[in-house]
Amino acid sequence: MLGFPNAKINLGLFITEKRPDGFHNLQSCFYPVGWTDVLEIIPAPAFSFTSSGLPIPGDAHTNLCVRAYQLLERDFKLPPVQMHLHKLVPIGAGLGGGSADAAFALRLLNEQFSLALTTYQLEEYARQLGSDCAFFVENKPVYCLEKGDAFESINVDLTGYHIVLIYPNLAISTAEAYANIRPRQPEKPLRDYLQNPIETWRTNVHNDFEDSLFPKYPILQEIKQQFYRMGAVYASMSGSGSTIYGIFDAPPAIPNQFTSYNVWLGKL
Repeated sequence: MLGFPNAKINLGLFITEKRPDGFHNLQSCFYPVGWTDVLEIIPAPAFSFTSSGLPIPGDAHTNLCVRAYQLLERDFKLPPVQMHLHKLVPIGAGLGGGSADAAFALRLLNEQFSLALTTYQLEEYARQLGSDCAFFVENKPVYCLEKGDAFESINVDLTGYHIVLIYPNLAISTAEAYANIRPRQPEKPLRDYLQNPIETWRTNVHNDFEDSLFPKYPILQEIKQQFYRMGAVYASMSGSGSTIYGIFDAPPAIPNQFTSYNVWLGKL
């Protein structure tokens, strides 16, 4: 069985307060995009996990796909499988690639072995693997609260727009991104700003991680400014990683200065 775990972008990201458990509460809108990995799961005599494409740091036994299998195997005594992940979405990029892989592993195993898990049940398993894993179960735009794992419906539709994502070969860990964050309560909830036309987002739909990471990594701000010079209707950093995206009315020409970076173009 084959799946294509896709990336997501954050349309705004407000860090509102630090929680007693050490995590942070936030407001954001997760929006799926078409940059994907490839995940294959097939029956096998013994369990195995392999990968290709971009190198994945850490021990393969702790990969989120493996942990997804272990979660379900604990409750359903699954037969062994061979899992192969072809990694294309950059790591530490703010695109949720690892979380998508884990959620798609849950979804594929649920389908392959006819476990009949509901969306709610799959999301509960996914939340045990990471704060944003549950988003990829339904994989549709949602307004996110708390740690990024509490979802509300939101009417945001970017269908027809073109998007460019640029990963400048710079991995930023979640710990590094949060190190200099100063939580604050916004004047209005992010939801209110997102209900306005996209042309107004440049003023008030902000990613709070930009405040501390742009001075440390000037290339990120340079890419964002270049997107606006290219005619983007909106541009931002995604999540806590280093990917900058631009949303355009029409497919833009990519400047030569970006050819050494990891670039993905698509339509929303």
